[in-house]
Amino acid sequence: MALCQPDARADWPSFRGPRNDGHVTAPGDGKDIGLPLQWSDTTNVKWKVEIPFRGWSTPAVMGGQVWLTTATVEGNDFYAICADAETGKLLFNERVFHCDEPESLYNAKEANTYATPSPGIEPGRVYVHFGSYGTACLDTKTFKVLWERKDLPCRHYRGPASSPFLYENLLILTMDGVDVQYLIALDKKTGQTVWKTNRSVAWNDEDDPTPMVREGDRRKAHSTPVLIEVNGEPQLLSAGAKAAYAYDPRTGKELWRVHHGAWSAAPMALYQDGLVFFITGFGGKNELLAVRADGHGDVTDTHIAWRTDSMVPRTASPILVDGLLYAVTDDGVVTCREPKTGEQIWKGSIGGKYASSPIYGDGRIYFCSKQGKTTVIKPGRALEVLATNQLGDGFMASPAVSGKALYLRTKTQLVRVEEESK
Repeated sequence: MALCQPDARADWPSFRGPRNDGHVTAPGDGKDIGLPLQWSDTTNVKWKVEIPFRGWSTPAVMGGQVWLTTATVEGNDFYAICADAETGKLLFNERVFHCDEPESLYNAKEANTYATPSPGIEPGRVYVHFGSYGTACLDTKTFKVLWERKDLPCRHYRGPASSPFLYENLLILTMDGVDVQYLIALDKKTGQTVWKTNRSVAWNDEDDPTPMVREGDRRKAHSTPVLIEVNGEPQLLSAGAKAAYAYDPRTGKELWRVHHGAWSAAPMALYQDGLVFFITGFGGKNELLAVRADGHGDVTDTHIAWRTDSMVPRTASPILVDGLLYAVTDDGVVTCREPKTGEQIWKGSIGGKYASSPIYGDGRIYFCSKQGKTTVIKPGRALEVLATNQLGDGFMASPAVSGKALYLRTKTQLVRVEEESK
């Protein structure tokens, strides 16, 4: 499992939740939280609020606030939004960045927006990130901008998507564009650069006759890093184009890398029992790699435990539950595998198209589709669907949880779903 961060005590502080793995942390002794199993547009909905413009960022929830980002369709203006978690009332809805000439999303308007990176939140501060268009830290009480950065270059080409990652005193950003590819760590208090590390892979594509290759399309990636601990030492895992990496999160030093042939990696990595699970990307041969995490340098020929290109998602992150690895393909096929061997235990279609990453809580896995259907299954060695729920106009953002409530961002609304009191 990923490491739980000290400030992630409750709620949903970042893209993949308090454990950075899609799991809901149960309070106290770990009993069921009481998450809703069934809902509709009119049932078990506590409130709905319209969200202007477009954004696929997952909500961040803490201290009675729900934060998310949005941007104009053309990409000129970038907004931070805060809603009251109890009532849905918008407490803050202000532009934080402007760009006179944003780069087009290039045929990615249905798959991406200018506000896809999810916010990160900790007590007193929230961090919003729009790739090269700007990164800002806001005070969650006064809503004042404490610092901002607009000088981090990256030509995203099809839009920014990698979410920020909080670690100790650092805000770590991933900038994998067609022109430059690097990770950078900023001081959370000041926004100043602490370290910057360029991707080390050799591209060797300058003379390729294919226009999209010369443009740099095969150098991009969209993944968000995650922290693990190996032999008592932290490692920051990050999937990039042509290679996936482990870094020292405090210094940015590359610890090891594994080469692959794909690009535009989006899913977040997972870790369990010494194995890292990477999904390689959209282009080339999209694979799920299981890599032993105790290597150094180039471990491509020595540390890949298993790999598969069968039923591998391109967008949604996988999830580990009770010793089994689950994933949903972009076309709605769920697979269950043995993490140690990659053996497929079962597969089954749940219908729809998927970009949202699944979450786990109360003994259930929740999958939210682009068509607005959430399929809830029971983890196990056979597919067992517990419920299907229709809500809104579709999900691109992943769910967030606080207490007994689900916070679901549809394409146009933010919705709080909660079991009605009996």
